[in-house]
Amino acid sequence: MSTVAVRSATLPPAIPGLVRRFRQPKKNIPQTKQDRDFVLQAVREYAEQTKLVPPVPIDELQVHTDKIMALNGIEKIYRDYTGVLLANETWRESLATVPFEKRLLLMPKCLRIESKCPAPFDEFGLLCKQCGLCSIQDFQNEAEKLGYAVLVAEGSAIVMSLIQTGKIEAIVGISCLPVLERTFPYVEAAAIPAVAVPLLQDDCIDTTVDVDWVWDYIHLTSEDKTRRLNLNDLHEEVKTWFTPEALEAILGKPSCQTEQIAREWLGRAGKRWRPFLTIAAYQALREDPEAPISDDLKLAAISVEAFHKASLIHDDIEDNDAERYGEPTLHSEHGIPVALNVGDLLIGEGYRLLAEMKCASHIRSACLKVAAEGQRELCRGQGAELLWNNHPVALSNTQVLEIFRSKTAPAFEVALKIGAAMAGQLDETADALHTYSENLGIAYQIRDDLDDLGDDSAADNNVSIRPSIILALLRERGKGEVKEIMEALWNGQATSLPDKPTIRKWAEESGAYDKSTLMLETYKEAAIRSLQEVELPNLKGLLRRVIGKIFNELEIKGWCREFEQKNANPELREQAAKAAEHLVPNTVVAA
Repeated sequence: MSTVAVRSATLPPAIPGLVRRFRQPKKNIPQTKQDRDFVLQAVREYAEQTKLVPPVPIDELQVHTDKIMALNGIEKIYRDYTGVLLANETWRESLATVPFEKRLLLMPKCLRIESKCPAPFDEFGLLCKQCGLCSIQDFQNEAEKLGYAVLVAEGSAIVMSLIQTGKIEAIVGISCLPVLERTFPYVEAAAIPAVAVPLLQDDCIDTTVDVDWVWDYIHLTSEDKTRRLNLNDLHEEVKTWFTPEALEAILGKPSCQTEQIAREWLGRAGKRWRPFLTIAAYQALREDPEAPISDDLKLAAISVEAFHKASLIHDDIEDNDAERYGEPTLHSEHGIPVALNVGDLLIGEGYRLLAEMKCASHIRSACLKVAAEGQRELCRGQGAELLWNNHPVALSNTQVLEIFRSKTAPAFEVALKIGAAMAGQLDETADALHTYSENLGIAYQIRDDLDDLGDDSAADNNVSIRPSIILALLRERGKGEVKEIMEALWNGQATSLPDKPTIRKWAEESGAYDKSTLMLETYKEAAIRSLQEVELPNLKGLLRRVIGKIFNELEIKGWCREFEQKNANPELREQAAKAAEHLVPNTVVAA
């Protein structure tokens, strides 16, 4: 294929052994990741406000749990789960002060895939054979590299004996709710920092857990000065910079109608992830992460958003989209010539804001260079997709991911590197931020594909053909008529376009949906792994949490109804569970 030069070697490598399995959580645990993350965030906000001193007696813990549930509308069935999360958070700061080499990671053997696990047991528990079929290997390798002692066992006697030797001063555990309830008195009596991430099932076989939560607790350290930085508050503050009044205060009044249109578009709805990333990177690399944010930083963040909003104008024209943010696109409202001109103005505005910062000249120069390089790379990636549109041919999932890497990742990289440059630490962090951005950009675009297929409220509910991971996998995995339709669709020969519910149905039946979600998790994880070699705890900690912040706020819309029907129907739920149990994820995802 001449129009899309895809080099698979440029993609971030898949993570060996990374496993994500799906099983329906027990009914006393929130059923979706979004719901569980909501409960955790509510607990953390409450714990931050009340400053409970651990160990909190069970009666007092239940009183506070009930308050959290009432304040946040959490269902009564999740009371025990919420209480465990609150107990964890009371120990969070204490855990952070304990050196890694004084901690124990305690995992249950039921995390393994029992029917396939080759690991033997000794008197201390499971001896992992590093087969890559479950998450035990992943957690063990990372924890031991940090200095943890690791046990895969159920025996509380072993744990208590280790505590009594004085070699273990804190525990990070994974366990089901019934076991946590039974062991709470022992942990309370020992009075050592202990957190336990709840398993999503309690049937003692092939269980699953929220992997990112385990990862977060494993890496928690007091050396990370950003660990108490409230990312929600930071994100909300960034959003306030884009009101008409705030933009006028920072940038001055618009001098003409074109500038007024540009200013309105800049302030129009959006998640503001890119300016948020700029500030997050800066906060992670400055000496005092909680110090006030300077006007120069605001200019840098607004410039990043100006570049992004300009690209959206051009994208909407190139894709012939009629709506964005639920409103008419700029070219639909003002015509293509005006929209093109406003997009160009915003690019110029972004460079102007960077050039007018009052920071040291070498920092200004570094920011301008980062922006220019990012603009160039973004146009190259978008160009590959546009040229493909002229002569559409079927793309493999690897080729689609390469387009994602080159067209989406550069905007994240610009945002992060400008923040690092403003902190004077671009050279030390450039390589890690590049790899992090590539994985973040790919994950974000995969999520966007999933979200797009769920948007039933769109004016045009038919699927538009473009480089999409769902459509690429559906072409590769579909059978019979589905495969024929997808081949015609990809090659521009389709006489009609399937609607989104039909594509969703095909994606679920063929496994394309499951594969896409596994890819999403893989690239999120790869972004986190890219920070391992960074010697700056603040950067590692904050950017690890940024992944959770971005993806926990995003919601795959429209897929829920089908899954809710399955969950409500015991027969369908049983069939889905059995199907999931027979799926062993590939160790190489982008193939």
